[in-house]
Amino acid sequence: MDRRAFVIGGVATAGFALLGGAATAFAGPGDLLRPTGGQDEAAFVARCVKCDRCRSACPQQCIQTASLEDGLLAARTPKMNFHRGACDFCGKCVEVCPTQALVPFDPEVDKIGVAVVDENRCLAVDGSCRVCSDVCPYEAISFAAGGMPAVDPALCNGCGLCEYRCPSSVLRAYSATGKRGINIEKCEARR
Repeated sequence: MDRRAFVIGGVATAGFALLGGAATAFAGPGDLLRPTGGQDEAAFVARCVKCDRCRSACPQQCIQTASLEDGLLAARTPKMNFHRGACDFCGKCVEVCPTQALVPFDPEVDKIGVAVVDENRCLAVDGSCRVCSDVCPYEAISFAAGGMPAVDPALCNGCGLCEYRCPSSVLRAYSATGKRGINIEKCEARR
């Protein structure tokens, strides 16, 4: 290998490394919760034209548009925000999607995500709160002997009602985060 080939190889390797880093920045963290029927991220991103119809049609107002903080490629695509409302699986977002980026969704089988308890923010630690369990329509949240809520991932479909109604962000507003005592997080899609 001569010197010229070595330099060209080094420059090409550095270029590919930079390209990989740029692609990661463009793509974002990849943990966005999508509206019902958009859980196959690759298919969703390939079809979504960022028309904003799903957000406009949502009667619960739990769909919002992603920002640049979510990644350049994700910006202006729909994502779930359970601080604004909970999904009732009405299907209006799927009905208005012109490109079938959102496909029919069965809440008995499919999941938006799954609830995860944040023990550092949960108010149930002292036994004073049971809101998440009381509001869960799928009986996915129970309380263990220690007083902390436990989520059954097989029953939880990520509707977000527990996160929406969780009072921890109001009572512990000084934490300055968007997290609550219970949060819906992305899980692997079943489709």
